[in-house]
Amino acid sequence: MSDNEIDQNENLMSVDSSDEDSNDSEDEESSMKGQKNEVGNLKINKKWTDRERVLLLCSRGSVARTRHLINDLKRLMPHIRSEAKYGKSKSMADDLNEMSELANCTKCLYFESRKGRDVYLWMSHIDGGPSAKFLVRNLHSMNELNMIGNCLKGSRPILSFDPKFDEKPHLNIIKNLLFNIFKTPNHHPKSQPFIDHVFNFALTVDENIWFRNYQIINEKENELQEIGPRFVLQLIRIFDGSFCGAVLYDNPEYLSPNHFRRQLKLQKAAEFNLKNQQKEEQKIKEKIIREVKLDDPIGEIFNTKSEDNKNNDDDENMEEEEVEKEEKKKKIKIKNNQELNAAKTLRRKILKGRIRKKKAKKTIKK
Repeated sequence: MSDNEIDQNENLMSVDSSDEDSNDSEDEESSMKGQKNEVGNLKINKKWTDRERVLLLCSRGSVARTRHLINDLKRLMPHIRSEAKYGKSKSMADDLNEMSELANCTKCLYFESRKGRDVYLWMSHIDGGPSAKFLVRNLHSMNELNMIGNCLKGSRPILSFDPKFDEKPHLNIIKNLLFNIFKTPNHHPKSQPFIDHVFNFALTVDENIWFRNYQIINEKENELQEIGPRFVLQLIRIFDGSFCGAVLYDNPEYLSPNHFRRQLKLQKAAEFNLKNQQKEEQKIKEKIIREVKLDDPIGEIFNTKSEDNKNNDDDENMEEEEVEKEEKKKKIKIKNNQELNAAKTLRRKILKGRIRKKKAKKTIKK
């Protein structure tokens, strides 16, 4: 082969190697894109534009029911991110806002328990508020209810609101909070493209919010079956900021659980005092009846004693018997003391050698 042919072959080899390197780089770039388009082995859809996430956590010392409710909400809402239990501190607002920002969450649900019995729920929009505080009542989890209904894990729900939410401004704020927190974003990677259950938010006469979860059995006939969980929310306050700020609304009908417990204790104390007072009044009446003396003409004729006199005689006899018993006890004590003193004196004399042991034994036997 000539030198020109060798140079041409080397140029062809270099072109082929460069083509192979470019193909490898393209494959690597495509694989990197595929990795970026996957979150937890789930492919991300480009239509997933609503990237809102909700941070869900509870305080330390929370009851088992609240923990079970949190687990149920995690199953029903795929866009939730959970955190460890939060210890109570004075800087609660700053801590929760920082935790939600670190977790890339725009909303927050915080279950706060007090005294191991009272459960409060905070709902907050992290970016500038608003936030609301509720008292949670009549809390029941899925396992506790054992309902017949069922739904797919991660499926999207229909949010059903009572029309009364649009009548008042503070209820409209709560409706927007509930809508933004409980809605599952469209095309979320952990969600399923099915709508098979309904989240219902109903309002009572005293403006308590009832949460229910229903399975859609028949769409045409609007047939539903409850799944669970269920709970009732009583509004306490609405704040301008996230977990803080100016009070936008304060519920005038709200009374704390401590108030009701205090009323029950006062009622029991009043009942106890009434019973004691009745007993004392009854004793006073009995004394007055005993002191009253009535004429007894039949007793004067036949020399019979009346019931009052008999009772008085019985009381006197009882008193005499008690006096006799006390005197007998005193005599027995005196005898025992005399015997003990005699034994002590004999022992002292024996030790001193004044009396022989034999004589001492005889005296002790006597």
